[in-house]
Amino acid sequence: MATEMLLDPQIDESLYSRQLYVLGHDAMKKMGTSNVLIVGMRGLGVEIAKNLCLAGVKSVTLYDPTPVAIADLSSQFFLKESDIGQPRDATTLPRLAELNNYVPLSILPHPLSVDKLLPYQVVVVTEMPLQTQITINQFCHGNSISYISTSTHGLLGSLFCDLGFHTIVDETGENPVSGIIADIAADGVVAALDETRHGLVDGDYVIFEEVKGMDLNRKEPRKIEVNGPYTFSIGSVEGLGTFESGGIFTQVKMPTAVQFKSLSESLANPEFLVSDFAKLDRPMQLHIGFQALHKYSATHGNTLPRPRNDADAEEILKISQEIAQSYPDIEKLDKSLLLELSYQAQGDLPPMNAVFGGMAAQEVLKAVSGKFTPVKQWFYFDSLESLPQSFPLTEEDCQPTGSRYDGQIAVFGKKFQHRIASMKQFLVGAGAIGCEMLKNWALMGLGSQGQIFVTDMDSIEKSNLNRQFLFRSSDVGKLKSECASTAVMTMNPDLAGHITTFRERVGPETEKEFDNTFFENLDGITNALDNIEARAYMDRRCVFFRKPLLESGTLGTKGNVQVVIPRLTESYSSSSDPPEKTFPMCTLKNFPNIIEHTIAWARDIFEGYFRQPAESINSYLSQQNFLETTLKTSGNQFDILSTIKEYLVTSKPLSFEECIIWARLEFEKRFNNDIHQLLYNFPKDSTTSGGTPFWSGPKRAPTPLTFDTHNETHLAFIMAAANLHAFNFGMKGESDPSVYKKVLSNLIVPEFSPKSNIKIQADEKDVPEPSGDVDANEMNELAKSLPPPSSLAGYRLVPVEFEKDDDSNHHIDFITAASNLRALNYSINPADRHKTKLIAGKIIPAIATTTSLVTGLVCLEMYKIIDGNRKLEDFKNGFINLALPFFGFSEPIASSRQKYNDKEFDFIWDRFDIERDMTLRELIDWFDDEHGLKITMLSCDASLLFASFFPQKKLQERMELHMSKLVETVSRKPIASHVKHLILEVCADGRDDEEAEVPYIYFLRYQTSLVASPKY
Repeated sequence: MATEMLLDPQIDESLYSRQLYVLGHDAMKKMGTSNVLIVGMRGLGVEIAKNLCLAGVKSVTLYDPTPVAIADLSSQFFLKESDIGQPRDATTLPRLAELNNYVPLSILPHPLSVDKLLPYQVVVVTEMPLQTQITINQFCHGNSISYISTSTHGLLGSLFCDLGFHTIVDETGENPVSGIIADIAADGVVAALDETRHGLVDGDYVIFEEVKGMDLNRKEPRKIEVNGPYTFSIGSVEGLGTFESGGIFTQVKMPTAVQFKSLSESLANPEFLVSDFAKLDRPMQLHIGFQALHKYSATHGNTLPRPRNDADAEEILKISQEIAQSYPDIEKLDKSLLLELSYQAQGDLPPMNAVFGGMAAQEVLKAVSGKFTPVKQWFYFDSLESLPQSFPLTEEDCQPTGSRYDGQIAVFGKKFQHRIASMKQFLVGAGAIGCEMLKNWALMGLGSQGQIFVTDMDSIEKSNLNRQFLFRSSDVGKLKSECASTAVMTMNPDLAGHITTFRERVGPETEKEFDNTFFENLDGITNALDNIEARAYMDRRCVFFRKPLLESGTLGTKGNVQVVIPRLTESYSSSSDPPEKTFPMCTLKNFPNIIEHTIAWARDIFEGYFRQPAESINSYLSQQNFLETTLKTSGNQFDILSTIKEYLVTSKPLSFEECIIWARLEFEKRFNNDIHQLLYNFPKDSTTSGGTPFWSGPKRAPTPLTFDTHNETHLAFIMAAANLHAFNFGMKGESDPSVYKKVLSNLIVPEFSPKSNIKIQADEKDVPEPSGDVDANEMNELAKSLPPPSSLAGYRLVPVEFEKDDDSNHHIDFITAASNLRALNYSINPADRHKTKLIAGKIIPAIATTTSLVTGLVCLEMYKIIDGNRKLEDFKNGFINLALPFFGFSEPIASSRQKYNDKEFDFIWDRFDIERDMTLRELIDWFDDEHGLKITMLSCDASLLFASFFPQKKLQERMELHMSKLVETVSRKPIASHVKHLILEVCADGRDDEEAEVPYIYFLRYQTSLVASPKY
């Protein structure tokens, strides 16, 4: 099936593959026609520029002729000490240009004037006096140029958006809601089928298809009013007929016009996006405070208040009080907040720049594409909780030192900077989040006198370059962990010799590499992973070794941050994501009604054609007891043996032409014969036992397809299937359509007649019936008819391992064609290759803006962990959605506490630490004597070491064995040499002889010290 060219034909789409799933091709095309000017090339400006280059706007122009100073290296990751004295923009440009060859960069000639702004669709301003901003904004506002300004001062930041008269084409970016209709009443109330939640909200618009009896199909979208979770009203349906049956409603995204105020208007009458609902009074306070900073700077030669200087801070407070008089609703200024703003005014923190750089860049993309809801119009955010509490901050401690860390020292002081440098952190994953994390750590100086450990088993692919900004096209094929570490050591030479890289996956199989000593020497772990299994494993290791964990993730414009602190919070695994959505098997096999069903079906038959048969055949040819084992198992052994016979005897291809014939016959079977059989079992006029039409509601009556070589989708299936079948048998494929048409023109396809003994499951609740009894004799005869493995010595098939990112391997081509043919069978709207790849490949949509912002939030929590000795309320878990935009923060959930014998313990973090080897009897006696606990059961992994119900003889044999020996005896295998501890699970009764919840035992081997008390 032909797919629309998503981008300029000169652009390699694989570079934007993940981002296309976030923005869509319409938004990407609009971005590809947009020129952006960025004023200011310190850390915040370059963060915005980096994100826009990765996103793929048409061009980016830089303006900042200011000479590079040593303090710029605090957060400007493209600058080096050798650049000091050179213009920021000219120095930055060639290094920024390496990110994306498709985005040309240029420098705006000095001086900056409004007449130079006309070629740009968006102007972004950082680090500029307020009066100059007002002048630029007035010009932009009057010339339909979107204007965005942003700044950060230490742990506080501001963003302003003026997009003029702006049209939003999609406010949320979510897929349109769709559902099946059960009824449309005479008053216009629509009921969803089987009380399925419709998912609509008041003011949404919907269109209708396949409605019978009412003239609603494919008419203008109708505005709805929600009556409840299962019904909504579409207004009057008078004169449209009477609803009979069927129908699908689909949400329609309607354009929304928004008018923005100019900067001068908005200063006087601001609208705020709330960043933290626990700080509802902050935006207005900071709105005044940031104006005070501008006024202070204007009267002090464009300088900002000195770090921790009380005189300067008092002046800021006085200016703020004067400004506040123009806002009659302000009852009282927050003195401590405004003083802190002054103290941190010269602060330049990489995490804050990452937060605002990600957000500002996303607002640029909204301005040029119309996709998602913009900030309207002010956004203030602070993370003052990140300030150290372990020692007081003084003016002396926060004075600049002439180092690259002065922007951070201005906020945290020299003592805390030393603590940051001494950290030992383990970063698990060097992909999108991992690259951003390492960049922030390098700028912060984290581990520059300690150590950073990085592991990632993956190599760099071309599609990574769109969001993993430490990599370049020349790095494709190289190891991520090594390339990322090399890049940040260039960024900050202080890290040289302080980064250790690994290429191992984290898991039980690598515990010899990442052993007790490794984890015990760490200060913390940061996950940058993209799968739940590895996250859960690292969570268990952090709980076991009592190390703090920073967890985060992104999904398109959405992101989350979770903080796990020993003895304080719950762990990552304490809660779980909802299970992945699955579809009933009978729906996939016979009754699909949405494109997701047909894609899932196509993905299944891909495995059933090209991987599973080859693996079964290879097992048959290589495993001596394969037949014996298969015949003993229950289930689909007949199908397995039949497939082996088909692939080795009846249909084994000897030429590529035979692969084409095989594909054509499979087309006939799947899209014609199987449909005829289904309609034979359930004719289109059949009814249920209740008298209702069988083909109604979610069941769509199918139509067999008649093969046509001129039909693009039909031929696409044949070509992809034949090439993959040939791959199984080690043959060379063919891409010339004429070859296929020639073979197919001479092929006679056998006639098909439905069979009366075929049973088809009509509903998921029904017990599936076998398609025909196969007795043992028939099974044995089938097994005897297979060629003996000895006659095929050395012969093997090549299984196809699904790979979504190689566009030349026919995998996605096959699934797209098969899914769309299935969709045509059932009158479902087909999906293009792009959407099919997203669903079949389970691709996680990603965009650099979200990654930047989320990583910034993680590093703001890192400051708190480095400080240590924090209360639960100091930390913040966060969830953001840049599309809405939405920010939500909450303190982590506290770890649960439990009791045994009136002794309280932490259910997640506490355990019994036993630091010498002892016998089973000594262990049981010690628990009884010291804790009043009678052990009733004791196990290690899957080995049951002790149970009160064991026979007396077995108990006597085990009681005098030392625990290490007991574990080896019961498990019948030696304990690996790298294992220094045993985890023993305990069941015990308390003093009241009732079963008690107790911690597990951490049993340290090879120690001779005395038994330790539980560390509560």
